[in-house]
Amino acid sequence: MARWAAKALIGCAYVSIPIAPALASLVFWRKRYLRDYRGTMRNAHRHIRAIQAGPALHYFQDVAGRERQVPEHIEGECIQCGNCCMDHQCMFLEPAGPKRFQCGIYHSPLRKASNCGSFPLHSHDIARYQCPSYFVVDTRKPVIPIVPVTAH
Repeated sequence: MARWAAKALIGCAYVSIPIAPALASLVFWRKRYLRDYRGTMRNAHRHIRAIQAGPALHYFQDVAGRERQVPEHIEGECIQCGNCCMDHQCMFLEPAGPKRFQCGIYHSPLRKASNCGSFPLHSHDIARYQCPSYFVVDTRKPVIPIVPVTAH
């Protein structure tokens, strides 16, 4: 089911590339997507190729469906490196300084319902994007073997 949903999403996204600038401008209330129509279409195409490489399936399997239990405890904080934004290929990623990036739709409720709102969900997310600031903490209690005492 998740694979079918991911393929359907990607197919719909490719078909909607010509209207992506207008749609993004309307949904996120930002004129710049429509003003730079050709640039937004190029960014949308790059964005779709990036989600096709794994994030779409991850979304339907792990984020939306919550089919898998996520046993890891993750700590750290965002340092705005942009790696998690599909390796800097997200069409909404904006520069925020030298080697720093920010999400252009960060406050949108739609962003919060996406992969972005759940990053990092598990160690696979951290490894996929080579995130330098989040890490998995082993919260399992150490197992102390009980050795029976024998009488001599």
